[in-house]
Amino acid sequence: MKKIGVIGTGNMGTILIEAWLEADILEPADLIITNRTLSKAAALKEKHHGIQLATSTAELIQKADLIFLCVKPLQIHSLLQDIKHHIKKEQVLISITSPLSVAQLEAEVEGPCARFIPSITNRVGSGVSLLSFSEKCTDEMRKLLHDLASSISEPIIIENDITRVASDIVSCGPAFFSFLAQAFIEGAVDTTKIDKKTATTLTGNMLIGLGELLGKGIYTLPTLQEKVCVKGGITGEGIKVLEAETGEMFHHLFHATHEKFAEDLEEVEKQFGHPY
Repeated sequence: MKKIGVIGTGNMGTILIEAWLEADILEPADLIITNRTLSKAAALKEKHHGIQLATSTAELIQKADLIFLCVKPLQIHSLLQDIKHHIKKEQVLISITSPLSVAQLEAEVEGPCARFIPSITNRVGSGVSLLSFSEKCTDEMRKLLHDLASSISEPIIIENDITRVASDIVSCGPAFFSFLAQAFIEGAVDTTKIDKKTATTLTGNMLIGLGELLGKGIYTLPTLQEKVCVKGGITGEGIKVLEAETGEMFHHLFHATHEKFAEDLEEVEKQFGHPY
């Protein structure tokens, strides 16, 4: 396995590292990590003995074949200015953030670039990851990244124009549906005699079971609803409420995320000096 460098050991950087290690696609020695606050990366090294800790981005770049940029979108430009002169044309540079396109990334360096957008669900080897490649990525490089993604998710290659909505579904979706699940629990607690702990246990296990039904292909979402929603039954009455109350809620959600995305794109384009 080639050496994987991870710059940034925050939430998503750590999720990728630990998911790959638990999937046994990487050994700790395959990983070189660093972080702006070095103590955070050092703590991860202590947890997973064998991981190499680089005390600087320059040191990491010297040792890594693939370089993952796991920092916030507006931090990438300044980071690239510090590191791009150290990057060799045979090294692959990979961003995990949606507001930075592969085209913007490859304009900064000589070598191949890619985008690998993960989800928190990848931590347990589930869910989807989103991949995009520059033209300079060889078949070997594409396969290597696809294999890394496949070990922890179902990788989907996407075009640039659906990056935001795909990220909304894959990366933001778990937070959106967690919010809805918590509202579901609160509604049960506020209107009946059930306690929050019991309602939370029931809801969590219901969601796990729902995921397994869908994952095994036993039902699709529409057929599952049909199976549970008996004509004239209680579920049907609940569905009527959902139909009336949700309305265009999700339309508004996607409008809001795309508006924020447009703001982020504008800031990134100012930094990089060329469009998305």
